Amino acid sequence: MMNFAKLNLFRRRAPVVAVVRLSGVIGEAGPLRRGLNLQTLAPRLEAAFSGRRTKAVALVINSPGGSPVQSDLIQQRIRELSREKEIPVFVFCEDVAASGGYWIALAGNEIYANPSSIIGSIGVISAGFGFEQAIAKLGVERRMYATGPNKGMLDPFQPEDPAHVAHLRSLHGDIFTRFQAWVRERRGARLKGDESELFSGAFWTGSKALELGLIDGLGDMRSVMRGRYGDKVRFRAYAAREGLLRRLGLRPGGLVDGGGGWTGGWTGGWADELLASVEARALWSRFGL
Repeated sequence: MMNFAKLNLFRRRAPVVAVVRLSGVIGEAGPLRRGLNLQTLAPRLEAAFSGRRTKAVALVINSPGGSPVQSDLIQQRIRELSREKEIPVFVFCEDVAASGGYWIALAGNEIYANPSSIIGSIGVISAGFGFEQAIAKLGVERRMYATGPNKGMLDPFQPEDPAHVAHLRSLHGDIFTRFQAWVRERRGARLKGDESELFSGAFWTGSKALELGLIDGLGDMRSVMRGRYGDKVRFRAYAAREGLLRRLGLRPGGLVDGGGGWTGGWTGGWADELLASVEARALWSRFGL
């Protein structure tokens, strides 16, 4: 006859690895897209690091990048919790951990990937469209009123201004410098490739990333964690909880509150959400996904 008391005692004593999945484009979430940002991730991260028997936190990352600010905020919170709780962080990259996705991955004490994972894309990029010729053909006149010569900078309906482009490149340079410093800080002597290659914006398979020192090994989360903490290790997942509105593709923040309740309108409109979804799709497609 099974002794359930002993079984429960064994389960309580077994080491626990908290698992947090970070999947999606980094930035604001919306009805048509899921975004990774500190506001939505913070409760899960704090809960994962607070388990009494938690020996390690495993982050499973699948992201093509996105907002550099949110990437940095997320990694900062992960490192703060790791130091405060004295719990190591292991990162496991799935399909892709590129650009901002790799920025977050660097918060791990060790980084692992599948041999075919896409890793890297260390750099900064922004893109847009120019519509000035299109509206001219349609006979549309663009009217814009601003308080200064730079307030309408990079307006897609105006001809491109070299001075504005130079300003944008300056912003890119500042962010890129921060990104490079973060890579050097976290990978240090483990980096094997030449910096002209590592920081070219290129991306590689997990196997090549291992050769370049961008990751520490090849393997999946369960195998690596069992090798580290034993076959009896328990995995406790900390998943996002979605309310009814989110499951229906709605969100309170996207509805217009008229003071007496939700009116049913959309702040920003579906057009903005659709455009953001197209942009997110473009980020994934850069890596063949």
